[in-house]
Amino acid sequence: MEAWIWIPISVLAAFMQAVRTAGQKHLTKDFSAVGASYVRFLWGLPFALGYLYLLLRAGGHQLPDAGWPFFVFSALAALSQIAATVLLVFLFSLRNFAIGTTYARTEALLTALLGATVFGEVIAGAGWLAIAISVFGVVLINLARTGIAGDTLLRRLFQPAAGVGLASGLGFAGASLFLRQASLSLGLEDWLYSAACTLVMVLLIQTLLMSVYVAAREPGQFAAMAPNWRGCLMVGITSVIGSAGWFTAMTIERASYVKALGQVEILFTLGISVLFFRERSTPKELAGMALVAGGIIVLLLYA
Repeated sequence: MEAWIWIPISVLAAFMQAVRTAGQKHLTKDFSAVGASYVRFLWGLPFALGYLYLLLRAGGHQLPDAGWPFFVFSALAALSQIAATVLLVFLFSLRNFAIGTTYARTEALLTALLGATVFGEVIAGAGWLAIAISVFGVVLINLARTGIAGDTLLRRLFQPAAGVGLASGLGFAGASLFLRQASLSLGLEDWLYSAACTLVMVLLIQTLLMSVYVAAREPGQFAAMAPNWRGCLMVGITSVIGSAGWFTAMTIERASYVKALGQVEILFTLGISVLFFRERSTPKELAGMALVAGGIIVLLLYA
């Protein structure tokens, strides 16, 4: 069962992430970019704790005897994700932020490269092909949505925005690989419970750090939560479901493969824009969608 169960879990996580992102965009009318990100951690933590408690009771588990690798990798995952998010937000202050966000879309490829070189993850030839195809499709979609021509992207390869975008993608890639190592370090046979323990630890660290920052720099964000509690609740719930899905899938399967399949998120995002915002897809977007779908098919059939 574990040989394939990561697939529907990853698809569910990607869908929840697309919904959460839409919810966070809605919150930005009353929250800063940092505040909207903070909502994800603060409002998600109680649901993550509840999820862990249910698994603990249902499986008759005890709290795991975690060693230092679990705490170190959990902290690295939490810090990497926060840093990547901050860099992504910082892109919006740069003149060529669209260039940076395009490079940030190479996250799946960066995960594969980092996983293979640093963590010894073995990736089949078909896996590399699938990752490359899907990443190219995502970049093509991003180029279409931002109006950037391919030659413009190449000319601006070494601009600051490109470096920030790559650093952001690298941060997200590192977070994925660190959380997988944290979960595996527990040595538990129950991958649902192992992933839930990791999820709670990472969220605890992120919530603590973000709470200190928001209290010191943007205290008004707390007051904005009460009138927007429905939106905050939705973001918190979808965030935890999505994160639990990612953590579980990456406990079972290599992070690079999970990230490659996770590119389906952009198809969900485009679907939401078409169904709810009546936006039309351009030919370039459709071509990118076809590449993403093709890369996922190659991954599932041959990798």
